Amino acid sequence: MSSDERASVLYLVDDVEAAVDFYTARLGFTVNTNVAPAFADVVRGPMRLLLSGPASSGARATPEQFAAAGRNRIHLVVDDLDAEITRLHAAGVPFRSEPISGPGGRQILIGDPSGNLVELFQPA
Repeated sequence: MSSDERASVLYLVDDVEAAVDFYTARLGFTVNTNVAPAFADVVRGPMRLLLSGPASSGARATPEQFAAAGRNRIHLVVDDLDAEITRLHAAGVPFRSEPISGPGGRQILIGDPSGNLVELFQPA
């Protein structure tokens, strides 16, 4: 793998268009491919996020007991966590935690339209 390739993460989503809208309008991703309702992928920096709808091969290959959104999450670094919280709250984005501080910085969890977690992190 060359160093200029993107890292990809696959999220199973209930509605590909809603997921594309969320990640592009709320979190600054851009659309790479969109063949909704089955699949789309969006990119932000070196991350390629694969959004697999119920009709996609990724979703069909997933055993039912593992099909729900899980505890895994993508991790996005932000410059100003408080400003992001204010902006996303105004946009109606659901928060899944309160902001917490640790030795490395501050973070908060939000949910995408399918319940997948996204961590917003501001380094110390």
